[in-house]
Amino acid sequence: QVQLVESGGGLVQAGGSLRLSCAASGIIYRINVMGWYRQAPGKQRELVATITKDITTNYADSVMGRFTISRDNAKNTVTLQMNSLKPEDTAVYYCNAVARPWATAPSQNYWGQGTQVTVSS
Repeated sequence: QVQLVESGGGLVQAGGSLRLSCAASGIIYRINVMGWYRQAPGKQRELVATITKDITTNYADSVMGRFTISRDNAKNTVTLQMNSLKPEDTAVYYCNAVARPWATAPSQNYWGQGTQVTVSS
C-alpha cells in the first residue's frame, strides 16, 4: 500500500537548523493530509505540524514560528524545515500520511519508520 520514508535527521546545536523530508510511495490513490509527529523518550507521540492537500497548515504551539511544513502534491513529498532548534525538540520524528491506496478504500493512517533529531545545548 503506502510506504513513507523519512530522511534528514541528525545532531545539531541549539539555535541550528535541520530539514526533514518524507517521500510516499506504493499504491496511492489520494493523500489527504501529510504531517510530522515526534516522540521524546518517556513521552507520548505528539503532533508537530500537518498540511492538507490544499496546503492548509497546522502547527503545535511549541514550534509555531520556528518550523515550516511544505508539501509537493505531484511528488507525494512533505518537508519540515526546523529553525532555531531547542534541546526540547530532541525526539524521534515520524512522517504521517492519511491516505487512500485506491478509490474505494477508506482513508488510513500510515507512518514512516522515524528519524532521530538531537539538539545539544
